[in-house]
Amino acid sequence: MNDSQNLIEIRDLAVEFVGGDRLERVVEGVSFDIRRGETLALVGESGSGKSVTAHSILRLLPYPLARHPSGSIRYAGQDLLQLDERRLRGIRGNRIAMVFQEPMTSLNPLHSIEKQINEVLALHKGLRGAAATARTLELLELVGIPEPHKRLKAYPHELSGGQRQRVMIAMALANEPELLIADEPTTALDVTVQLKILELLKDLQARLGMALLLITHDLNLVRRTAHRICVMRGGRIVEQAGCEEIFHAPKHPYTQELLGAEPSGAPADNPVGEPLLEVEDLRVWFPIKKGLLRRTVDHVKAVDGIGFSLRRGQTLGIVGESGSGKSTLGLAILRLLASQGSIRFRGQTLDGLSQGEIRPLRREMQVVFQDPFGSLSPRMSVGQIVGEGLRIHRLGTLAEQEQAIVEALREVGLDPETRHRYPHEFSGGQRQRIAIARALVLKPALILLDEPTSALDRTVQRQVVELLRSLQRKYDLTYLFISHDLAVVKALSHQLMVVRQGQVVEQGAARDIFAAPRHTYTRQLLEAAFLAPGSAD
Repeated sequence: MNDSQNLIEIRDLAVEFVGGDRLERVVEGVSFDIRRGETLALVGESGSGKSVTAHSILRLLPYPLARHPSGSIRYAGQDLLQLDERRLRGIRGNRIAMVFQEPMTSLNPLHSIEKQINEVLALHKGLRGAAATARTLELLELVGIPEPHKRLKAYPHELSGGQRQRVMIAMALANEPELLIADEPTTALDVTVQLKILELLKDLQARLGMALLLITHDLNLVRRTAHRICVMRGGRIVEQAGCEEIFHAPKHPYTQELLGAEPSGAPADNPVGEPLLEVEDLRVWFPIKKGLLRRTVDHVKAVDGIGFSLRRGQTLGIVGESGSGKSTLGLAILRLLASQGSIRFRGQTLDGLSQGEIRPLRREMQVVFQDPFGSLSPRMSVGQIVGEGLRIHRLGTLAEQEQAIVEALREVGLDPETRHRYPHEFSGGQRQRIAIARALVLKPALILLDEPTSALDRTVQRQVVELLRSLQRKYDLTYLFISHDLAVVKALSHQLMVVRQGQVVEQGAARDIFAAPRHTYTRQLLEAAFLAPGSAD
C-alpha cells in the first residue's frame, strides 16, 4: 500500500500513567496505519489498551498523569503528540472526530440537542443563528433521526439510547472529518439498534469518504464492518491483518482464543422435574398521573398478562430489547415489585403473602444482577458478602457458615483464601463469580439471572456460561435467565420467551424458536444477533 494512502501513521507508541511514585506502562510499541476511507478495527478485551491507544490520537488522556515516553502519531505531515494545544484544537473535532461508548454521559443533560450541535458548528465553522439551525437539521436528517425539526428542542433524556448515539454521530460529523474514531459505539445498545447504528456508520462512511477507527470487543460487529483488524493484548498489538485473513486463518493464539470465545454448546441435560414456578396473567402497571389533583389518566403496562410454567432443572430465557419489561417481570416474580396475577412457587401461592410471610422462601429464590460491582458492597469483604444470606436466615453455627462460604467460593472457581479481600481487588468476571457464590451458598431452587454476562468480555462470558451450566447439572438448579444477548441465551436456555412492550410475542422450546422463529419481531432479533457477515467494500 502506497504511503500516500495513509491518513494516520502510528509508530512505536507507548503510554504510561503516573501514580504516586509508580509508573504503569499500559501501551508498548504499538504501530499501525489508518488508510483513507477504510475501516480499521482495534479489538481486544477490557484493559488491552485499545481505548488508550485511540484516545492518544487526539491527546484525550488525563495529562500530565499520562505521558508518551516514545512514539509518534503522524497526520498530514505533523506529529500530533508534538503539536501545541491551539493547533491540535484545529484538528480535534474538526478533521478527526470521536464518538464515545455511552452517549448519555457524553451529552450535556442541561442543554437541548439543537444547542449542543450548534455549539460545535459555532466553534469550528463559525455558523450561528438560522444558518447553524439549518445545518443541525441537515445533520439530524443525515443520521436518521425521525422528524428532526421536532427533536431540536429535546433534551438527551427524552431520546432513546439509539437516538442519543445518532445525535453523538451527528455532532462528530458536523465538520465532515477525515477520520471518525468510534469507541465501543454500540456496546450500550440493544441488538437491533446496534445493527442500525452499524449500518448507519457504514453508509455515512461510503457517502462522506471518511476513514473509521472502530474500537470494540465485539467480533461479530467487526466482521460485518472492518477492512483490517489490529488485535491488542496487554498493551501490544499481537496480530494485524485483513478482516478475512483474521477470521479464516488467525495466527496468534490469543486471536484464536478470541474467535473461539463465543458462548456455545447445548443447555444442561438435566432431567425435567416437577413444575417449580407457575405464573398466570401477571401484570405490572405503573399509573400515569396528570393535573392538579394528580388523577390517574392512563398506565404504563410494563408487564401485561404474561404467563408460563417452569420445571425444576430447566432454564427459561427471557429476551427482548430495553424497555420490553423483562427485568420488571423478573422482579415481580420475586415479589420485589407489586403486581397483579398469580405466582406459584413449589405449589404455594406467593401473590397473597406479606413480605414477612414470603421472607422464609427468599433463601429458595436468589438473584444475580447485571453489574457485579454495583451489586456488591465495597465496604464488605468477599466472605461477608457471600455469607450475608446465611446470617440473615440464621443458618448454622459460625463455623458452619464459614465452611459454607469456603465451599461456595470453591464451587465458582475462586480461591477461598480471597474471602478476606474486597470487591475492588477483583476483575469483572471474578466479581460476577462472587455474586453467583452469594446466591449459591443458600442452596436455592431458583436463581434469577438478570443480564449476568452483559458487562463482561466474551472470553469471560464463556467461562461464566460454562460455570452456570455445570452448577445447574450438579445441583439441579432452575434459572430465569434475562438477557438481550442471544448467543448466551442460546447456550443456556431450554425454554425461550420473547417479550415486547410488556407482552409475550413468542414462547416455547428454545431449540425450536432459534431454528424456526414464527414472529416477525423474533426474526428481527435473531437476524441482528446472528446475521451472516457481510463484506466490507
